Amino acid sequence: MTDGPWHCRHRLAVDGLIAAAFVLLDTGLTLTGATWWPDRPDTLAWVLLGLQALACASLVVRRAAPLTVVGVLGAFTLVVSLLVEPLDLLTPAHPGGVWAPLATLPAAYGPIFYQHDRRTAYFALAAFTLVVMRPWEPSVTTMTIGLLRTAVGPLLALYFDTRRTLMRALVERAERAERERHLLAEQARAEERARLAGEMHDVVTHRVSLMVLQAGALKVTASDDTTRQAAEDLRAAGCQALEELRDLVGILRTAPEGDGTPSVAGFSDLVAESVAVGIPTELIEEGDPALASPVVGRTAYRVLREALTNVRKHAPGARVKVSVRYDQARMRLTVHNTPPVGTPRGELAGTGSGLGIANLHRRIELVRGTLRAEPCSDGGFSVEATLPAFVPTAESEV
Repeated sequence: MTDGPWHCRHRLAVDGLIAAAFVLLDTGLTLTGATWWPDRPDTLAWVLLGLQALACASLVVRRAAPLTVVGVLGAFTLVVSLLVEPLDLLTPAHPGGVWAPLATLPAAYGPIFYQHDRRTAYFALAAFTLVVMRPWEPSVTTMTIGLLRTAVGPLLALYFDTRRTLMRALVERAERAERERHLLAEQARAEERARLAGEMHDVVTHRVSLMVLQAGALKVTASDDTTRQAAEDLRAAGCQALEELRDLVGILRTAPEGDGTPSVAGFSDLVAESVAVGIPTELIEEGDPALASPVVGRTAYRVLREALTNVRKHAPGARVKVSVRYDQARMRLTVHNTPPVGTPRGELAGTGSGLGIANLHRRIELVRGTLRAEPCSDGGFSVEATLPAFVPTAESEV
């Protein structure tokens, strides 16, 4: 089962790679004299280089503790700045540069994108920016580069956060529109049922009532007992038909309570039934069945039931393999049987309407899926249904 791209499923590994990359990058830049490295490095310089590597390595927790990462890099930058000026314990080979590591770029991104308290994030980034810019040592170049170091990350974070919020809103709007479409369709069906019930009641009741009245009149005016008895039987049958018609109209006017067809949880029962009647059947499921919405699960259950029924009818002695795969986007059901080892019995093969696969095609099209049923090169037969994982219905809201 795949829950998304690799970088989304292994976020800690991605952050570890980012941290390692910036450790190597900042260490290399420092040793080449691009930042605070002195011409003649002493013990203090090598200690600071190790501390810088540790500070850059803190990027590995940039999602879980973004303010901590900013604090660690800010503290290291402040220590280097104080050692250079006013303590004069460190003399960079190129004075006037930016002492902050390049790791400040991804570090400044974290508080805005991952921190829920934006006020604290803005305060921490403001202090971080002051440390990196060093306004107590006025230099246009240093202050400009320092500002860019700490401003690019938050700006990108604001952009991606806004984009994420917008995408979530669009997805929710699309799902809401889909649910509303299904509700409107259900309402239209209910109204059509009520209209048909009314028309049936008006037309049929009128005609049957006339039959009952005419039978009653015939009973009164008939001259012999046989005719009167036949008229009475006809009148009684008409009255009974009216009673049954009222019950039927009541059913049509009432919305159905729901589809009692089992869902994906019933796959094992279908397989067990096939095994019990002598058809070796194997069920292989991959992924989480909960990803399939109720209507998709019931549709897949019908597909499997029809496929196993056809195997019993037309492929005696065949072995069956049922493969089901669930993921966030779709559900795929494959039923493959080996060639039959005997001749199908005519009385069993001839049962049914012969429209099972055609009816399944229509059902699957309603949920925007696809169905393929065809012979295989090994002489067997394969039925493959691909369904969307989620089809919103009223049940989905419960």
